[in-house]
Amino acid sequence: MAKLLYVEASPRKERSASIEVAKAFVEEYRKTHPGGTVDTLDLWATVLPEFDGEVIDAKYAILHGQPHTPGQKAAWKAVEGVIDRFKGADKYLFSLPMWNFGIPYKLKHYIDIIVQPTYTFSFSPKEGYKGLVTGKKAAVVYARGGAYPAGSGGEAYDLQKRYMEQFLGFIGFTDITSIVIEPTLAAPESVKKTKSEATARARSAAAAF
Repeated sequence: MAKLLYVEASPRKERSASIEVAKAFVEEYRKTHPGGTVDTLDLWATVLPEFDGEVIDAKYAILHGQPHTPGQKAAWKAVEGVIDRFKGADKYLFSLPMWNFGIPYKLKHYIDIIVQPTYTFSFSPKEGYKGLVTGKKAAVVYARGGAYPAGSGGEAYDLQKRYMEQFLGFIGFTDITSIVIEPTLAAPESVKKTKSEATARARSAAAAF
């Protein structure tokens, strides 16, 4: 039974374009994958471990190949819990708005937790960096007030999609589906059409996911 982890990164909820389209994806996924399960992770309703004190010391102990002290081991369990939930999924869906050309800080915090050596990536002088989360699919729903299409001259400002693709690729993903909703600050009728088209793409992607 495949598990889809849906990571929701917008605080706007019912006013969020990214969540609206992602919910259509989940609805279609449930319909076309009756044996699957969906685990929803709302980053705005989740307490994530901070990277200070014993937690950051535990991270550097791993980087330097040193054993954890009892305090570091206890603190690191919270990080491992977040990573285990992430790695326990078979497929992934992310929904996120663009904030200041990038991603929301809650999502960045989450990524900083799950991208850890020996857990989601490895390094060796011979192979360099190697992603450890392999053979899995990811779909990402992006919403942004402006438009940054290729060849427009504005694509250099898009650090949202570029960062997500860099993060996912770094930890091993090669099968990534992108669904972009832009521009959400256009005239209402135009936005309605844009969201409708994105919803259709999301449903189609979900059915084949």
